[in-house]
Order: sequence, then C-alpha cells, then structure tokens
Amino acid sequence: MQRLRAVFEKTGRAKYISHLDLNRCMLRIFRRSKLPVWYTEGFNPHPYYSFALALSLGFESSCEIMDFNITDDEMSAEEIRDRLNAVMPEGMRIVSVAPQVKKITAIARAEFSFSLISESADELYRAVQELLAAPEICVEKKTKKGIKTVDIKPDMEVLDCQLNGAAVDMKMRLPAGTQTNYNPTLFFEALKNASDIRFDARNIRRLRILCENNDIFY
Repeated sequence: MQRLRAVFEKTGRAKYISHLDLNRCMLRIFRRSKLPVWYTEGFNPHPYYSFALALSLGFESSCEIMDFNITDDEMSAEEIRDRLNAVMPEGMRIVSVAPQVKKITAIARAEFSFSLISESADELYRAVQELLAAPEICVEKKTKKGIKTVDIKPDMEVLDCQLNGAAVDMKMRLPAGTQTNYNPTLFFEALKNASDIRFDARNIRRLRILCENNDIFY
C-alpha cells in the first residue's frame, strides 16, 4: 500500500467550497477517478483521506495538503495525479503527488497574501504601519473554551507591505498546526479596532505551509 500526500490548489469559484463540502467533494472525486483507494474498516467503510489544515471559506490556496492511501504499489504518482485532475471541479487542481514523509505535527506556520482595498488607501497604509509598530496587537479569538484575547504580534511575521494604488498589498506568516492556528482575519479585526478607516480584504490566499525551520511542508 502506498501512503501518499497530494498538494492541490483551491482557487476561483472553488474558494467557496467549505471544509465540510470539500470532504464530500473529494469523496466523489475519488469515486469518479476509479483509483484503488484504501477504505477504512468497520461497519461503514469509506475511502480514507485527510486534510492537513482547514481553509477558511472565501480563501484561495496554492498549497492544500491531502493524505490518502492507494492499494496498488505499482501505480505511479503521475498517473494518480492525472486521474484525479481529470475529474477535479473547476478551481481545483492537483499540483503534485508524493509519498508521505513529514508528519502533520511538523507544520508550524502558513504564509498568506492579501489586499486591503480602501478609498483612503494612503491613510489605511499609515494605519497599517502604526499598528505594526505598536508594542502588541491584541484581538479576540474564538477558542474551544470560549472567547480569548490574544496578542498576535509575537507570532506574526510581515514579509511585505506595499501601497499599490487603492490597495495595501501584504504578505505575512502566521502560526499554524496542531497547537495554534491564526489566519489573516485576526489582523483585519485588529486593524478595524485600531482605525476607523473602512476597507475590504480581498484576494486572500494561502501561499505556503511551512515547518519550524521554514522549509516547505510537503
């Protein structure tokens, strides 16, 4: 049996497929591909597959991770990729298929890009710079134990921040994995709390999933 890891894109209209619907979608994809996927055992067998990190609704991604098992040891990764892509819906595409090497627990952070659109982009850019220069960036985050105030600044790494016409284009790394998961909406909320400038967050995209040493997790 081959234990495999697929990296796939989720863009365009596919960004509106929720994580729950993604599970249903992938079930249909595996059935249509007719790949010899390993089924779980028990009263209600179903194809085994799992996703590394849930993606927020409306976010695009270049690096979604799915683990699954194939019972045919001779089938090539290229054939598996092509058979899946042949039945993928619009906006989803398998980028690569390879043996599982790293454990999911190796995931430490994720890299995102996004644009903040405003009629007052100059003022918004200054507000962003002031927020980034603040000693802390506190925001309320929903947890399993309720609402908790967290300071996201120590765990947030801003890679790029540029004023581009009516947009402030940003790229940042945030913690991700089994212990702590942040996404850019926390930064958007903090910015709204710190400034009365109206803006829309668009083109939010997860670019990379990284390990502790910033190696790409595949």
